[in-house]
Amino acid sequence: MDDLAATFQARGKQLLTDMEQMKEKFAKLLLGEDMSGGGKGVSSALALSNAITNLAASVFGEQSRLEPMTAERKSRWRKEIDWLLSVSDCIVEFVPSQQKAKDGSNMEIMVTKQRFDLLMNIPALRTLDTMLLDCLDSFKDQDEFYYLSKDATDEEKGNSKRKDDKWWLPTVKVPEQGLSDAAKKNLQSQREAMTQVLKAAMSINAQVLTEMEIPENYLDSLPKNGRASLGDSTYRSITVEFFDPNQFLATTDLSSEHKILDLKNRIEASIVIWKRKMHQKDGKSAWSSAVSYEKRELFEERAETILRILKHQYPGIPQSSLDISKIQYNRDVGQALLESYSRILESLAFTVLSRIGDVLYADSVARNPSQATSKSPANPSSGNDNEKSNLMTLSDLLTWSGDLLDNDFEDSKDCKDDLSKDMDEKNLNVATSKVSYLESLGGVRSPKERH
Repeated sequence: MDDLAATFQARGKQLLTDMEQMKEKFAKLLLGEDMSGGGKGVSSALALSNAITNLAASVFGEQSRLEPMTAERKSRWRKEIDWLLSVSDCIVEFVPSQQKAKDGSNMEIMVTKQRFDLLMNIPALRTLDTMLLDCLDSFKDQDEFYYLSKDATDEEKGNSKRKDDKWWLPTVKVPEQGLSDAAKKNLQSQREAMTQVLKAAMSINAQVLTEMEIPENYLDSLPKNGRASLGDSTYRSITVEFFDPNQFLATTDLSSEHKILDLKNRIEASIVIWKRKMHQKDGKSAWSSAVSYEKRELFEERAETILRILKHQYPGIPQSSLDISKIQYNRDVGQALLESYSRILESLAFTVLSRIGDVLYADSVARNPSQATSKSPANPSSGNDNEKSNLMTLSDLLTWSGDLLDNDFEDSKDCKDDLSKDMDEKNLNVATSKVSYLESLGGVRSPKERH
């Protein structure tokens, strides 16, 4: 009896502690992170997005090793993400329903139901979350590879020494003969599972960002035409008579993450400009142009093709200026939940894939030391040829190939159909529409805020 009473007492103390933590967390959300209470805080949507992002950063950190989370970290993650996601239970819409009256007749009434996008995507994201944690847990008892300490000598690191720009990550060591077949099979199985998680999270995140309104200040910051946004050289490459997106990327300097992101920003801006001009009715507007509607539509499709290839070949690239602007000025709390949750799952899945790649690379070097390259295969931002080859391997895992995007823009639909099929195989219900990633970027100015 004494043990039972002590257990209940400890449980009661834990509940009180959790309650205090939850009160503090939601107080910060209500204040919009402005602890002075002066009303100068951010919107509820951005406060919630920041809370989810900060929680993931504090719980998962760099995730530099393939190892299970500690029980304390896992408990904290599940508890606090549940608190933040509980907001979605109160975001509802009215739907028609049938009710039987006392006289036996049926009448139609309106009832509340969780908003459709949240109803479909929150459970899917929770499933992806579970798959990520299960993947890390699968390495609990493995003893075939290990990580050297940061102060290990070059002699200890041998051929496995990291030679990319992520020097701070620990070096992986495997047996001299390489991993056993069972260990390698488990790594490949987990890589396939994480690929599915990455694909699904990317799909949800891209769809949510597509549906977000474009902020006024982003539109005001754009130049008057696509040429000014892209630059003369890039503009001429996109507007030539015979256009090959793969040739364009092959001749473009993508040697660093900064250059890739800069190209992505300029292309997204040009797409917005061209789409807005195609929707512009006033010929005297500053947005008007002498370029024909058909040509502008062709240029916009080419730019979208390039953007899609970039996104799939470099899935770990930071968010673009357009995406950041949308997140910062978004006022829809439901969209903020979906975007931030899918974003952190996408980031974590990509990181775990990279760590799996590190181990498989160490195994290949152990089996054949002559295969050691000048770059580690896990770095998504290098311009080294060996690195690009490894990136294409990741792209192949994601079932997207640049060759499929060569001159046929309609292949994007086939790509989405393949993704939907893969999701069905994993029994994940993801609500996606038939709209392409950037199809909604070019409408008229954003509607006024909903507050």
